Amino acid sequence: MKKIGIISDTHGWLDIPVMNALDKCDEIWHAGDIGSEEVYDKLAAMKPLRAVYGNMDGGNLRYVMLRQFEFFHCEEVPVLLTHIGGYPNRYAFEAHQKIVACRPKLFVCGHSHILKVQYDKHLNMLCVNPGAAGMSGQHLVRTVIRLEIDGANIQNLEVVEFPKSY
Repeated sequence: MKKIGIISDTHGWLDIPVMNALDKCDEIWHAGDIGSEEVYDKLAAMKPLRAVYGNMDGGNLRYVMLRQFEFFHCEEVPVLLTHIGGYPNRYAFEAHQKIVACRPKLFVCGHSHILKVQYDKHLNMLCVNPGAAGMSGQHLVRTVIRLEIDGANIQNLEVVEFPKSY
């Protein structure tokens, strides 16, 4: 069994409360708009990190260190991670192409700054957008998702909320 911390849209901001929420996890997955190599390095120093670049990431994050999509298996669960993904029946074009090709059981994306967890019955996968863990954007609450993967099961999903204040 693995405990996974899922975050997105840090936009260069990573504070102690978010780091503490991720400290209980075995792995961290970041769905893009990391914002700085410093944030990436802090996360990578904490736990094994899987990450993709977001539309606001540039420089080394975008062109050297990260890819637009990451497809991998966590235990027995095929996972697709990207930044701009959309939602069931409203997937971004490139994301939909990857979903059809890879057939993930868990699809993780960011970009909207809106926390949303929804099961896609048509594609037989759980869609997870952890919202935004950073301060930039119009979201009112910062969020992180934690979940467990045990074999082929995704379980014990929880939302951790943080105030958006300085």
